[in-house]
Amino acid sequence: MDWSNVLRSLQSDFIKRLADGCLLHCERVGQYSELTVISGERLKQLRDFCWVMAEKYKRVSSVRDVFISYLKGKLGEEVVKERLADFITEVDYEKRFGGDGNIDFTLTNNPLIGIEVKSRQGNFNRVLWSVSVDEVQKNAVIVCVLIQEEVNEAQSEYHLVLAGFLPTEMIKLKTGKISFGIEQLFYGGGLRYYLEQLKASTNYLSPNIYPQQKFFNKPQVKIEDNSNQLYIQQGDESVEKQLYDAAIENYSQALKICDRDANTYYKRGNVYYHLTDYTQAIIDYIQAININPNFANAYIKSGLTRYQLADYYGAIEDYTQAIRINSYNALAFKNRGDVRSIIGDSQGAIEDYTQARKINPLLVEDCGNKNRRDAKSAEERVKERLVILDEDRSNSNTRTDERENYQRAIEVFTQVIEISPSDAVGYKKRGNAHCDLGDYLKAIEDFTASIQINPDDVDVYIQRGNAFYLLGDKPEAIKDYTQAIKINSNNADAYIHRGKVRDELGDIPGAIADFRIAADLYQKAGKVQEHKDTRERILDLEIEESLDVLDF
Repeated sequence: MDWSNVLRSLQSDFIKRLADGCLLHCERVGQYSELTVISGERLKQLRDFCWVMAEKYKRVSSVRDVFISYLKGKLGEEVVKERLADFITEVDYEKRFGGDGNIDFTLTNNPLIGIEVKSRQGNFNRVLWSVSVDEVQKNAVIVCVLIQEEVNEAQSEYHLVLAGFLPTEMIKLKTGKISFGIEQLFYGGGLRYYLEQLKASTNYLSPNIYPQQKFFNKPQVKIEDNSNQLYIQQGDESVEKQLYDAAIENYSQALKICDRDANTYYKRGNVYYHLTDYTQAIIDYIQAININPNFANAYIKSGLTRYQLADYYGAIEDYTQAIRINSYNALAFKNRGDVRSIIGDSQGAIEDYTQARKINPLLVEDCGNKNRRDAKSAEERVKERLVILDEDRSNSNTRTDERENYQRAIEVFTQVIEISPSDAVGYKKRGNAHCDLGDYLKAIEDFTASIQINPDDVDVYIQRGNAFYLLGDKPEAIKDYTQAIKINSNNADAYIHRGKVRDELGDIPGAIADFRIAADLYQKAGKVQEHKDTRERILDLEIEESLDVLDF
């Protein structure tokens, strides 16, 4: 088994234990420990050192800020020093500040192998560590330490967690900086072994080659061997042009050249899914997962495909696996809730929807909003039936009752349309009911009829876009969201929807741009929670944009 898969599996277990507060703690110097506690005289010595450095370099910032910055760094370094002991040598702070920076330790027997320590304080599932191009170039390993307490002058004890490490050989920067979270790190228990293997490999190095590059011993790829990238690019372009058969052919050619590319299997699976060839789609998603067991999106798409094949329990297993990989994936919770609702597990569905809403309140929206205003009608009896219907829907406790209510809604709005064929709202509400029943094609027909009557209704474009999205036609969904924005450029929800789809299509810069506009609109409207949630989504995407250059 590949060493990286082992360490990632151990990291997943470590994160669960960290959440439960059950960490390994060993006070013996040179032995591995997930938790390190610093207090008493040892902490006093660190403080004294940091005050000296703060006074010396207070021209950089305020004395207190410099002190806090140095103390955070020293706490993290103490963790690494205690764990690796005489295996490493500390770089002098004076030299570091003077220009020999970005290296905290080197291996005692090989000063060419640098180690950078990154310390951050905060909640483990939100904190980020960052490195620059210069740090990546100068070091073989980035070691990440989590400080659980707030760092200040009065804190008497610190509980420090060795969050994990990341080989710099696996970081390929597109820009000058990259950020990553705890789930992207390797388990810290493998750090010493990795460095030992790295040290052993340096006997064969040329002086101008970074030590970490030799350890992975990747063969040089000839230019003609990169032809698979050309096929992938052509496949992507074919998808954009809706030439799906050509896309499948190009992705297949790429896989003939490199059959260990999880992303290409995933992309081809998406095309098969779009063409409703669910059997082939699921085969590709399984291949992608076999190559990359932490491919959460592949599990989600596999779950969607199993759902289409009526393999509901298989779909639940896939969504559950996606949640294990990333417990903050709102879409996985939402989708699992949908399937649980279908099989009658109402309590499980409620729990999943609740969790999805906590993570991303904007995701858990029915295609048809049940709180929309009642449609105007010429007939009073229709109005009365609508009121009764709304009461029935709000009091419904079972899925069977809900489906009956949706069917009754279709009957009512059909009467509205028969009485007034030019009633755009009637078509829109009937489309909502079709959407609630999962009949997205009929929903789209009704939304289209509504648009033909009233082409300036922003909401109906968004609703039709939602229907296209739920049907799997994301390009059409984007077109509708874009049209809604053209009609009303201050509609934050339209930007949110379009940004979500752009994200799923891999257009992360476009998604970030949409979310930023939405965040500004929420802020201007005084919607504090929506603004906060959207800013968090932007942060997550910026992390993802950085992580797409990590060679996992």
